[in-house]
Amino acid sequence: MTLLDTNQPKGLLFLLARLALGGIFIYASADKIANPADFARAVYYYQLLPDSLINITAIILPWLELFMGICIIAGIWLPGAVLLANVLLWSFFTALVFNTARGLDVHCGCFTTRPDPAAPPPTLWYFIRDPIFLLMAGYLAFKVYMEPKTK
Repeated sequence: MTLLDTNQPKGLLFLLARLALGGIFIYASADKIANPADFARAVYYYQLLPDSLINITAIILPWLELFMGICIIAGIWLPGAVLLANVLLWSFFTALVFNTARGLDVHCGCFTTRPDPAAPPPTLWYFIRDPIFLLMAGYLAFKVYMEPKTK
């Protein structure tokens, strides 16, 4: 299955969800790749990883997001890319919920690694946006894994 495969039975909504979610991951990776030290700082502020894993996470995660986004858009290695997207999105959302419960207001570092330090994190917006991303990823997982395969 590729982006322009006219014989794919999954439909227009499936294609639009792939384009949107893949584009989100590609866009999210750009600033992190360009500014790994700033992204490492954002990862550190979550206070979830041991210090020894922060830099390697800040280096590998953006490239993983970029590659995964490309795979989702192109329709290659789709089962693995969709599974990884769901795992990452649920991990990110769980970290957001956990830190909110701990009383930490953390800028997510999702799309920019250098937010305005004077502005409070838009936590409410994260709680609206992230479930939308989860719904898209869940829809793709359903289409990839649960729908009967047709030839």
